[in-house]
Amino acid sequence: LFIFIRMITYIRGRLVEKTPAYVIVETGGIGYFIHISLHTYSSIADSEQVKLYTHFHVREDAQVLFGFAEPSEREIFRLLISVSGVGTATARVILSSMNPAEIEKVILSEDVQSLKRVKGIGAKTAQRIIIDLKDKISKSGFTGEISALSGNTNREETLSALDVLGFSRKQSERVVDAVLRENPQLDVQELVKQALKKL
Repeated sequence: LFIFIRMITYIRGRLVEKTPAYVIVETGGIGYFIHISLHTYSSIADSEQVKLYTHFHVREDAQVLFGFAEPSEREIFRLLISVSGVGTATARVILSSMNPAEIEKVILSEDVQSLKRVKGIGAKTAQRIIIDLKDKISKSGFTGEISALSGNTNREETLSALDVLGFSRKQSERVVDAVLRENPQLDVQELVKQALKKL
């Protein structure tokens, strides 16, 4: 099941319908109903073709596909739903109220009040989100400058290549992000070469 969830990493296709809550994307003759946040809604251009990074969520009563305009938003979503008491609906509301960079800032600065302003988030849930995710975000380097790097397609492809080669995701991210800070224009092949020298 975990393999299948990770297998669908993005969908590219024709944008058939777009609403603030969901989109329908047709690819290969299949129309995918994909739940989105307001952040993704505002990020998607009203063009015929669209690419969304996806998270496939399985519950006892449903199988739901979530789509994100950028990998960084998907990573924040996955972190949020890892917190006890925070489901996919709540995570989507948070991402509809703040962009990924703002959420990171709120968590790292322990800004309980900003989280409490999100509909459905009480003081206990806000504190739990901060306690559970502050260390994960700071240790993963998923902040500030690196958050901007996470939308880099070459970065994602490089990390996938290193994952196939057997390197841990956390170690690879640290090295790849360091290389990208120095040379943000490197292509995937060169990024992999530079990263392998440092791993």
